[in-house]
Amino acid sequence: MADKIKLSVAFLLVVAGIAGYYYLQESAAVLRIVSVLLGLLLAAAVAWTSDPGRRFFGFAKDSVAESKRVVWPTRKETLQTTGVVVLFAVIMALFLWAVDASLLLVVNKLMGRVE
Repeated sequence: MADKIKLSVAFLLVVAGIAGYYYLQESAAVLRIVSVLLGLLLAAAVAWTSDPGRRFFGFAKDSVAESKRVVWPTRKETLQTTGVVVLFAVIMALFLWAVDASLLLVVNKLMGRVE
């Protein structure tokens, strides 16, 4: 039950930050943005104290660690793969155009239309 209350408070803090953005409509843009960021940071702090919040932040931490272990392709590999995909798309477009044009020709001949 305490976790639900904490998450509800976190949600209300986010809502308060957004409400502050609109309440400070006549103020400088920096103050408006700070109100939203403050609401988000306070909500994150409150959510972190709950069990689901701790599990979520642990999952996020593990996700960042996992993304650092990924072997990303080099620029050359990326360009080569992109080139192959574009070439395949062009070849398929030409093939489908040829099939469509030939089927149109066959249907026109079967229906007796002369072009």
